[in-house]
Amino acid sequence: MSAGTNRQKAIAKSLTLLLPAVPYSDSEPIRAAALAPHMKTLPPSTAVWLATVAHVRHSHTDYDALRDEGYDRDSARFFVLDAINAKLTEWRATRLVSPEDDEAVQM
Repeated sequence: MSAGTNRQKAIAKSLTLLLPAVPYSDSEPIRAAALAPHMKTLPPSTAVWLATVAHVRHSHTDYDALRDEGYDRDSARFFVLDAINAKLTEWRATRLVSPEDDEAVQM
């Protein structure tokens, strides 16, 4: 079995464990991002987490609009934190984004 196949299986497992109720239309872009070449040195669970947060931030919040309005990255992230966590909760995520350090909080 190739390393790519093992990596794909590990990403799929991590995605299912992190987001048991994520819709297919969201899981596939998250999976693709987690499998991106720049993520290959990360553990699968970390790659899936980072891909998930980025996907939710850019696809399900006003983050990009805030950035377009001139907000800096940290301010825009602050203002969309609740929306990110609401979407993660909707998907029954096992982690949420913490307001203190932008890292995960175990539920």
